[in-house]
Amino acid sequence: MATLADVAKHAGVSASTVSYVLSGKRSISEQTRRRVEQSVIELGYHPNAGARALAARRSHIVALVVPLRADVYVPIMMEIAISVTMAARRHGYDVLLITNDEGVDGVRRVAASGLADGVILMDVELDDERIPALRAQGTQAALIGLPDNTAGLSCVDHDFTAAGAMCADHLADLGHREIAFIGYGAGVYHRHAGYAERTLTGFRARADQRGLRFLHRSCEGTYESTAGTLARILADRPDTTGFVVQNEGAIGPLLNLLRGMGRTVPEDASVVALCPEQLAEQYSPRLTAVTGPTKQLGRVAVEQVLGRIAAAGRGDRPGDELVLLTPVLTVRESTGPAPR
Repeated sequence: MATLADVAKHAGVSASTVSYVLSGKRSISEQTRRRVEQSVIELGYHPNAGARALAARRSHIVALVVPLRADVYVPIMMEIAISVTMAARRHGYDVLLITNDEGVDGVRRVAASGLADGVILMDVELDDERIPALRAQGTQAALIGLPDNTAGLSCVDHDFTAAGAMCADHLADLGHREIAFIGYGAGVYHRHAGYAERTLTGFRARADQRGLRFLHRSCEGTYESTAGTLARILADRPDTTGFVVQNEGAIGPLLNLLRGMGRTVPEDASVVALCPEQLAEQYSPRLTAVTGPTKQLGRVAVEQVLGRIAAAGRGDRPGDELVLLTPVLTVRESTGPAPR
C-alpha cells in the first residue's frame, strides 16, 4: 500500500507539499498540485480517514443532494453525480449522496452533524428553501443551478437563458413565425425549477425581439400527454411550423405524432430540442439541439466547494462565484426553412 512518502517521491516534492495539497491548508502552484494529484491516482494512495480528519479537523467528505423526482431526466442527473464523485476523488474527497426527499431537514441534519465538510446542491429552485438552512449553519456549499439571489454563493450552471434565446433565433433565422414551446410538466414550473424558468425566460424575450408569435405549453412527457398537448397547440395555432422542446420524454412522441399527422420533419415542421447530445443523435431525423457540457458542471461544483472549504480553513470569507457554461446549438436534420 502506497504511503505519503511514496507519493512525495513519485511527484518529486516534499512530504509536506503532498500534505498541503491533500489538506488544502496552503496555496500550492497549479502545476505542483496536478503533479501530486496524478501521483496519488497512479499509486492508488488513500490517506487514513481517521488520522486525516483528526489532523485537519475535516471529514474529507462532500455531501451531494441528488434529485430523485418523476419529472427529472435521471440520466443527466446521474451523469452529473458521477462527475462530482470522480472530481472529488481526484482531490482526496469522498461523496455522500443525500436524496432530496428529505428536503430542508436532510440538509440541516448533514450540516449540523459535521459529517460533511461541504454540500453540493442539485436541482436548485429560484427560491430554494434549502439555501437559508445552509446559511444558518455556516455550511460551505456549491450550487448546480441558480437561485434568484446568488449573493454570497458559489453557483455553476448552463446558461439556460442563452439556450432559450438560441432556439428562438435559430427558428426565426429559418423564417418560422409561429412557434410552440413544449416544456416540462406543470410541477416543474410550479416549484420554480431554475433550468426550466430561465430557458423559458430567454426564449420569450428573444421571441418578442424577433417578432415571433409563440405559445408555451407544459407536458408530462408521456405519449398521451404529448398527444393532448400537440392537439391543443394546433387547435389554438394551426399555422405553427416550429417547435422547441425542453422535455426529454416528449421528444419521441412528438416526432411520431407529427409523422402520423402527415407533417414531415423538417419540410412541414421544424423541431429544436434542449437535450443531451446522445439523445439528439438517436432519433430519426437527428435532432437540431442545444446542449451543454454536463460533466463540467460536476467538476466546477467540486472545485467551488473545496475552494470555499479551504478559504474558511484559512479564516477567509468565501466570496461570490458564478460560472455559466456556454450552450452550443448543433444543427442537424430536424430543422429547415419555414414552409411557404
